[in-house]
Amino acid sequence: QVQLVESGGGLVQSGESLRLSCTTSGRIFGGNTMGWFRQAPGKQRELVATMTGGGTTNYADFVKGRFTISRDNAKNTVYLQMNSLKPEDTAVYYCRAEVIVNIEGAKREFWGQGTQVTVSS
Repeated sequence: QVQLVESGGGLVQSGESLRLSCTTSGRIFGGNTMGWFRQAPGKQRELVATMTGGGTTNYADFVKGRFTISRDNAKNTVYLQMNSLKPEDTAVYYCRAEVIVNIEGAKREFWGQGTQVTVSS
């Protein structure tokens, strides 16, 4: 019953910014890593950024210096601030959560439904 809901996508012009949000709800015991992935038409889904519960971040080379991932653990929410957007950033962006689902510490992977980001030139 864990669910991830993304928001914040939309249509913007090149150089503009968007902030994506992803909130995890349901019965969880904790989380380890949350991240953002994207998939453009005709392309494989690719990693954009991840962040562990301890704050360690990892970014794809093509977004370094432009995108910033952050999280509010109390709200079970992860954000992706996207600045200086380019047309090649156009894709469906998916939120992923690695969630501890029981007291034994078992981890499960959950995905959001995706939110469309379109950047026009």
